[in-house]
Amino acid sequence: MKLAFVYAGQGSQHVGMGKDFYEEFPSFSEIFDCVPVDFNLKQLCFEGPEEQLAQTRYTQPCMAAFAVGVTDLLYREGVRPQAAAGLSLGEYSALYAAGVFSRGTVISTVALRGRVMEEAAQGLDCGMTAVLGLDRERLREACEGAAELGTVQICNYNCPGQLVIGGEKAAVDRAGELAKELGARRCMSLKVSGPFHTPLMRPAGDALAAHFKTIGFGPMAFPVYFNCKGGPMESGDTIAALLEKQVQSPVRWEDTVRRMEADGIDTVVEIGPGKVLCGFLKKTAPGIRSYHIDTAADFHSVVSALKGETA
Repeated sequence: MKLAFVYAGQGSQHVGMGKDFYEEFPSFSEIFDCVPVDFNLKQLCFEGPEEQLAQTRYTQPCMAAFAVGVTDLLYREGVRPQAAAGLSLGEYSALYAAGVFSRGTVISTVALRGRVMEEAAQGLDCGMTAVLGLDRERLREACEGAAELGTVQICNYNCPGQLVIGGEKAAVDRAGELAKELGARRCMSLKVSGPFHTPLMRPAGDALAAHFKTIGFGPMAFPVYFNCKGGPMESGDTIAALLEKQVQSPVRWEDTVRRMEADGIDTVVEIGPGKVLCGFLKKTAPGIRSYHIDTAADFHSVVSALKGETA
């Protein structure tokens, strides 16, 4: 078995996430009680309100705290991956799993990331649209056709037949119309608070670059597949530069999954609320076995299954 951990991104959060872990595992509750943030993370995760939990500056540290807690529990059980990746903010949790960040550093850095992304979006009339049933080249053509109205580009390559475009609203709406003319099966406007993973997030990238100069990066214990590359680091890359680029560049998740498959990954555990990444995995590389951990019951089931495979 060659195992990878993958971490969910923003949009998967829900009120109540982590509560059962908190009640069962003291090490998990310690994280939620001691997170370095300026709001009551435990109360927000467990009780809401949903509208506040969905705000970028709150979602991101909440998701990171959940991911850190579950990762630590898996390591205590002796379940360790040979690689990791995460969708957007989930990439930071993947780096934590690989030993790059300490617990406090990853949560405080993700909290900063959420805040500066939210600030970068303020005052922008922006949008994001999921486009189903159209290939990359034709969707790029649609974006180019709408570029005279403003910034618009593909910002998520999720899986075959599911792409996301983002940018300035007028340009995004026009690109969606052109996508339908080019054969898209459906275009769905997404409820988001910013044009994430587009050049409009450059102020957030600049703020992160400044922050990265103040923190340490540990060596990676195993490869992490980076969103902006669709694969591991290469010679000349730095983690700081890749993370700065990530926030303002497309998430190449389909490419990441295909590279994992090519590298021999045969089992994936998705850590985080929901099963979004498992869904993308099945559409991209159905031969890879997948598990997900959203609840404490999931955790026990997955640990038992993985230990059974390695027994």
